[in-house]
Amino acid sequence: MGALCTLWLGLVLLGVLGALQTSAQAQVSLQPNFQQDKFLGRWFTSGLASNSSWFREKKNVLSMCMSVVAPTADGGLNLTSTFLRKDQCETRTLLLRPAGTPGCYSYTSPHWGSTHDVWVVATNYEEYALLYTAGSKGLGQDFHMATLYSRTQTPKAEIKEKFSTFAKTQGFTEDAIVFLPQTDKCMEENK
Repeated sequence: MGALCTLWLGLVLLGVLGALQTSAQAQVSLQPNFQQDKFLGRWFTSGLASNSSWFREKKNVLSMCMSVVAPTADGGLNLTSTFLRKDQCETRTLLLRPAGTPGCYSYTSPHWGSTHDVWVVATNYEEYALLYTAGSKGLGQDFHMATLYSRTQTPKAEIKEKFSTFAKTQGFTEDAIVFLPQTDKCMEENK
């Protein structure tokens, strides 16, 4: 009888965990009919929101960075970002592997070694893209980030508002949402 109760409790817990996972994933939708070829090219990281302690500590010193999105042979994307760090330009490339539905990717965190999922939530390809990233930074430390990419260094007010609204629907508070200041440094590195 005890084993039966334990089995039943385990199945209930799995069901609850599955439901929680499904509901968390259901909050993030993908850009309908995502067209990867239109997503390629130069983007500026204009806005960020994150639950990361690193982000909360550094958000006041972050500045806009430039990223170039290029296709890979296996249908994924190389996301090469150039940013200012300690008064020097630094470039990093993430390999975004396709993860099923177009607009959904995954990558391995170079710092934590864990897998993060990335969703292209909304884009008009010519002005902006909203991305959502989720993963873990270690045992019990979930990582979530919303990113606003823009084709110019000065996104329109309505695009910034769209990002703020999106970030808030993902549970980020106003103080966790940052619009990065423009900089001329490191913007010519990977054109």
